[in-house]
Amino acid sequence: MGIRNYLIEGVSCTGKTSVCNELQRRGYHAIHGDRELAYQGDLETGTPTDSGTHEHHIWRIDKVKALVANQDEEVTFFCGGSRNFPKFINLFDSVFVFEVNLTTLNERLGGRPENEWGGKKSERERIVRLHQTKEEIPKNGIIIDATAPIEHVVDEIVRHSEENKR
Repeated sequence: MGIRNYLIEGVSCTGKTSVCNELQRRGYHAIHGDRELAYQGDLETGTPTDSGTHEHHIWRIDKVKALVANQDEEVTFFCGGSRNFPKFINLFDSVFVFEVNLTTLNERLGGRPENEWGGKKSERERIVRLHQTKEEIPKNGIIIDATAPIEHVVDEIVRHSEENKR
């Protein structure tokens, strides 16, 4: 939906939703991918499933492509995690990958309600493993220290996106 489009990724509890809210508050066009684009589907075919599992949390590729193709906005930030990101990552001008240290991650996970992803013990254990292995995270993204206050994280993202404009 922007002339320039950016993906903001990272494991659960690194701050993607909070950053999306702050970008919107500042007047940027930011999309909550986990709310607006996500569904439970087969990773290869995209066929909807009733699984409700982490590995089936994917984004609607056709909708991502349509939003990227629409150039009504100067810049659009797509915030959230998706297991099928390799199928559309090449559409973005850059990818920002949030990283936090293990202590911060565990503190944030400890505050998750049980009815949200990461709220159950088994889910927290998986998130910690994914944090350590980085197996479901884009490899060549711009690393952002997401332990900083949200305002600083957003400032860093905006700075990088402005540099990319030139």
